[in-house]
Amino acid sequence: MKGKLIGIGLIVLLAVLLSVYWKKDKPLDRWQVHLPAICSFSSPRPVDLNQDGVLDIVLGAGADEFQGSDSAVIALDGKNGNVLWRVSGRDQMVGSPAFLTINADEVPDVAISGRAGQLMALDGKTGSRLWSYYSEADFARFPDSVFLNFYGPQLIPDVNEDGTADLLVANGGDATIPRNDPNRPAGWLMVVSGASGKLLARAAMPDSAETYMTPVCASLENSDELTIVFGSGGETFGGHLYRAPLADLLKRDLSKAVELASGEQRGFIAPPVIIDVSGDGIADIVANAVDGRMLAFDGATNQLLWQVEIPRAEVYGSLAIGNFTGDATPDFFANMGRGIFPEVAQSIQIMVDGKTGEISYLDSLGFLQIGSPLAADLNGDGRDEAIMSTNWYDPTLTQDHYYSLYGITNELLAFDFSEPATYRLLGTFRGVNPAATPWIGDLDNDQQIDVIYTYITDTVHYRPFNGMKVLRQEVDVSVEQINWGSYMGSAYNGVLYRPNDL
Repeated sequence: MKGKLIGIGLIVLLAVLLSVYWKKDKPLDRWQVHLPAICSFSSPRPVDLNQDGVLDIVLGAGADEFQGSDSAVIALDGKNGNVLWRVSGRDQMVGSPAFLTINADEVPDVAISGRAGQLMALDGKTGSRLWSYYSEADFARFPDSVFLNFYGPQLIPDVNEDGTADLLVANGGDATIPRNDPNRPAGWLMVVSGASGKLLARAAMPDSAETYMTPVCASLENSDELTIVFGSGGETFGGHLYRAPLADLLKRDLSKAVELASGEQRGFIAPPVIIDVSGDGIADIVANAVDGRMLAFDGATNQLLWQVEIPRAEVYGSLAIGNFTGDATPDFFANMGRGIFPEVAQSIQIMVDGKTGEISYLDSLGFLQIGSPLAADLNGDGRDEAIMSTNWYDPTLTQDHYYSLYGITNELLAFDFSEPATYRLLGTFRGVNPAATPWIGDLDNDQQIDVIYTYITDTVHYRPFNGMKVLRQEVDVSVEQINWGSYMGSAYNGVLYRPNDL
């Protein structure tokens, strides 16, 4: 009996050792796909479209601005990067996708938005169009008309009680107007039926200014009342940051919206984030202004909690929420650009202590990149690292042109604030990532972090396009704590309710 027990013990030990050895030495999942003649300013998001248990990737894309493409929306197999389907568009699809159930099958469907009035829903299984806010007949009837851009659609509860979630979306921006021309159309907030694309409600910006911001909708007090936070203005004209009840928009009236902040020369473009900073149990609002300010507002009183300003800087990307300083209050990381539009060049990385509103980290790595950062604890020390795509360029190899500032190489960097230290997570890649935020999470449920990363394969300018690459790279890090894993967070809505989870 004793010998039998020893034998069983040796077998168990051998199995454990083999398991450890296999896990240590198994190849990390990786694929890369090249998509010719297109680029992407959209951020990728995952969903299982072919029902194989591995999340697939959906992203917006397109050719040059004002040009149509047969690949404006692309779905890729999460296992190998093969194209599952592609959908044409009349201009670039710059919004990130939202997933909802519209038809009767078990596959989630896709809502996505873009330039030139593009807002549509697609069958998740086939990519066929379920609805479009503007029909092809509308575009054909007014071929010379300007259709304002749609920005990232946000899911809201079923407003018209048809059993399908509905969409909150911003509509604004006319790219045909010269940047210094003040005669600009007012932007709109809209509620659109998720099932049919029918307009349910809309209201103009309270200041009649343009809008480029994807709005955020959340319950600040964990009640049934939903608050929308939205912004107006742009790169060359001022605007405001507002909050209002969703109920007011449904009544088609935003005139009573509360003004949280204003920008005299530039407005508010990047989506805000919602998180309890003050510790009173009510979620607060933290936002970037184009003019280089980061501002935090009390969700209960609307009062300014703190403000950080970087002189002669501009910011177009949103924030990452993370536990960067080690205390119980969430902190914030952002990437800014040195200069004034359109001459924005060197990047500035800034980490702000959420408790004090003071800058705890400041650096200036790389050149213009308007995607947003992420946050995750990569080394298991209990504190998050910030993760950000970075562009580099050699001024001796580029022409004196604004777009040359987008770089000739790019990589994904991690910022460790405990050391402090910065290290490369992915790259270096030949090409540039002008605007897309990576995604981090677990595609195949193996408890290892996967990264989805996109970049344009042009070597000097992003025009003309030489195509783009999308890659999946599993990194040897366990999925234990990813606080901010995508553009607008891991829930894709700009909200992180529980700071204790940090």
